[in-house]
Amino acid sequence: MHDIDRRQFVRGAGLAGLAGLAGCTGGGGGDTETATPTPAAPATIGMVYATGGLDDGSFNDQAQQGLQQAKEEFGVASDRSQPSEVSQFKNFQQQFAQSTDPNYDLVCCIGFLQTDALKETADSFSDQQFMIVDSVVDQGNVASYVFKEHEGSYLGGVLAGMVTQMEFAAGGGESDPDSANVGFVGGVESSLIKKFEAGYLAGVASVDSGIETQSTYTGSFSDPQAGKEAALSMYNNGADVVYHAAGNTGTGVFQAAQSEGRFAIGVDRQQSITRSSYADVILGSMVKRVDTAVFNAIESVVNDSFQGGSTVTLGLANDGVQLAYGDQLGGELPDDVKSEITAAREGIVGGDISVPTEP
Repeated sequence: MHDIDRRQFVRGAGLAGLAGLAGCTGGGGGDTETATPTPAAPATIGMVYATGGLDDGSFNDQAQQGLQQAKEEFGVASDRSQPSEVSQFKNFQQQFAQSTDPNYDLVCCIGFLQTDALKETADSFSDQQFMIVDSVVDQGNVASYVFKEHEGSYLGGVLAGMVTQMEFAAGGGESDPDSANVGFVGGVESSLIKKFEAGYLAGVASVDSGIETQSTYTGSFSDPQAGKEAALSMYNNGADVVYHAAGNTGTGVFQAAQSEGRFAIGVDRQQSITRSSYADVILGSMVKRVDTAVFNAIESVVNDSFQGGSTVTLGLANDGVQLAYGDQLGGELPDDVKSEITAAREGIVGGDISVPTEP
């Protein structure tokens, strides 16, 4: 997107130096708002969100939830930027890092697409503390947080596999037991998003290796129309359930599910709540606790225990990922489906089930 109303940079006051650079990002804008400065805050946090921006009901909003928790518990101050293009990441990271009024105690970089930019920024600003979600940047001033998305996605695959093989109708959707078929829609094709796909397909196959599967990538995390078109193709080709790992692009998957009277599985947040108008077709969501990563990183800065060069991995065993049943449809799912999912979770945590990271 290149909308003029997104040409803002930070959510904070006293940022004259940054404001002077905000027009130098190139290639479009980033969203910025300002808030009243709080000198007594124990830390000031800079947030560089992923492309797709806030109000995606998914990845960025989950990161924001961690920041909000830190504000409530510690009283931290924060400023934010919402790049609309990958090319803007380095500029926004560096603007936070070089600011002296305010001084940012931590710059949070949300999403793996920030990796290359952060490697350069962290090297140029060695005294600045950074954290990144969904990637590892092996530098002494960066704390990296990664997830076992494949584990949670496996449970989503079990759910989809069970539903497509049974006669199931609830809310605005129903399955066709005569056509066992499910789909996956990814955003930007990458090793990270392929972890979602790999886990999901493995979970489906654990139910029945004969279930047909469809997978595609839209190339974007912020294109609901592309998500809708991809999912419509899958539903028209027999899919009962489509799981997305595509940020706001996934909103289109829900739209397609509603229009075709089928089901979908959300990602990152409990999307039957964050996208409540589609709750009647969302069986569940693979919740990824990006909020935990953001909160823990901020907490470490407040407590003066930040560990640069560290990598924290969050999976099923430490509740870093989980399958949350749909707010409206969860109660309609048969007990044997939930029992199968519970058994799969226990098998993964206990080491009896090994989940692949590549499709």
